[in-house]
Amino acid sequence: MLQSWRWFGPNDPVTLDQVRQAGASGIVTALHHIYDGRAWTPADIAERKAVVEAAGLVWSVCESIPIHTSIKLRRGPYRDYIDNWKVSLANLGRAGVPVVCYNFMPVVDWTRTDLRYVMPTTGLALRFDMAEFVAYDAFVLKRAGAEGDYAPELLAAAQAKLAGMSESAIATLETNIIAGLPGGEDSYDREGIRRRIAEFDDVSADDMRSNLVEFLKEVVPVAEEEGVRLGIHPDDPPFSLFGLPRVVSTAADMRSVLGAVDSTANGLSFCAGSLGSRADNDVVGMAREFASRINFVHLRNVSVEPDRSFNEAEHLGGDVNMVDMISILRAEERRREASGRADTVIPMRPDHGHLLADDIHKKTNPGYSLIGRLKGLAELRGIITAVDQLQGA
Repeated sequence: MLQSWRWFGPNDPVTLDQVRQAGASGIVTALHHIYDGRAWTPADIAERKAVVEAAGLVWSVCESIPIHTSIKLRRGPYRDYIDNWKVSLANLGRAGVPVVCYNFMPVVDWTRTDLRYVMPTTGLALRFDMAEFVAYDAFVLKRAGAEGDYAPELLAAAQAKLAGMSESAIATLETNIIAGLPGGEDSYDREGIRRRIAEFDDVSADDMRSNLVEFLKEVVPVAEEEGVRLGIHPDDPPFSLFGLPRVVSTAADMRSVLGAVDSTANGLSFCAGSLGSRADNDVVGMAREFASRINFVHLRNVSVEPDRSFNEAEHLGGDVNMVDMISILRAEERRREASGRADTVIPMRPDHGHLLADDIHKKTNPGYSLIGRLKGLAELRGIITAVDQLQGA
């Protein structure tokens, strides 16, 4: 497996030298300063690639080319935005970037309610608290119809949570949910997110799925032609937020995506933590079923609670069996090699490390501090080494 690291460009507090010190050789990055649907030019891409290679690293994965809301709605100038996306994809392929990760989440990207949740170790983790999210959705944002989306006991828990929160705590919760986390595509104020949610009022899950399939039918042939492997990232968390349709959350969803365009270029960015945030997902079983179509891997772990709350766990300490996961992925790499596939090495990265040691007092991107991910990558590297010995690799 190609050990990689997400890097947010020259303004990332983690430097490329530090990435090398962590033991990674691949960089997962994107042109985060161009997020408005414009096509990425060869010059834009070459500039970023040169910076990465000057540090002795390789640009192993683009994460992500943003998908404009009009594409997800298939309304307005969506045709122009799809064409721009295809140009960006082709230019990345011609520049030698072999994998492109993307997602199809409506309005909000990956979402958490607490960015500094204190763990028993005294390290700080990311957390999604369902009652806090419902408190925001139903009683702060006051989304039309929100109270009808939740069970009475959950609404009562949300009201109790809200009653115990100060105005500053409510403001922080709102910022955490709607202002955008690292790598997300949009940032909103309260009125802005109300308007954007309303645009999806008449969009069903079937509509959303159909729009994704139509998008895939256009972009997968470009990926095939340019030698790029696409990987769709699961919804995070993998269930509806704000009443919006999320259609990349379950094994059935994955089958739909992969079956829509049957090509190895149409694959998955398999995020163990995202999929593991839903208790009825058999993450290891999904990895086994879809192994041949996994083009990129996020290895992180979560601990899930009965009400769908979860916190980011130690990489080896949550509900996902990381030893089994890595065993499946290493066996798949050997299977690809034996079958003559060109993409025998699957890029992976540690994801969402805890905030540890003096990083707690530094400016960091939530989930993307140095020490927590360094620790996670070291643990994952140890599993890879042990699995290889046991499997005779």
